[in-house]
Amino acid sequence: MPEEPRQNPESTQSFKDDYRAQLSAMIDGARPDEVEAVSALPSGSALLIVRRGPNAGARFLLDRETTVAGRHPDADIFLDDVTVSRKHAEFLRTGTSFEVRDLGSLNGTYFDGERIERESLVDGAEVQVGKYRLTFYASRADAVSSA
Repeated sequence: MPEEPRQNPESTQSFKDDYRAQLSAMIDGARPDEVEAVSALPSGSALLIVRRGPNAGARFLLDRETTVAGRHPDADIFLDDVTVSRKHAEFLRTGTSFEVRDLGSLNGTYFDGERIERESLVDGAEVQVGKYRLTFYASRADAVSSA
């Protein structure tokens, strides 16, 4: 009986499996479809996933220089709840980096549980806008290139 060819540990398949394991570890608590969505993000973009709030599971793509979140129907990220100001917060992109800035909202914007005026976003950070808790995920292409 012929011997099966052994897989080279340096093969693409091994790298692919290792990369997936590392990616899953970087995206704690994310469902497989969310891990896939984050891994597909192009450079210079990010994803916000609603973890708590009326739209739990909703995803919002950050791929422009400025993205406004609020209760106004014309907001880029429409969060329909009275705890959210009409223009509550904005997400700002500079190159491959992102920040969140409160727009003078009544209830404030929170970053990892602390009220902020403006804060740089890091992968896995939680941003709270009213009742909504959103987790920020940067493009994996940018995470790999900066490593």
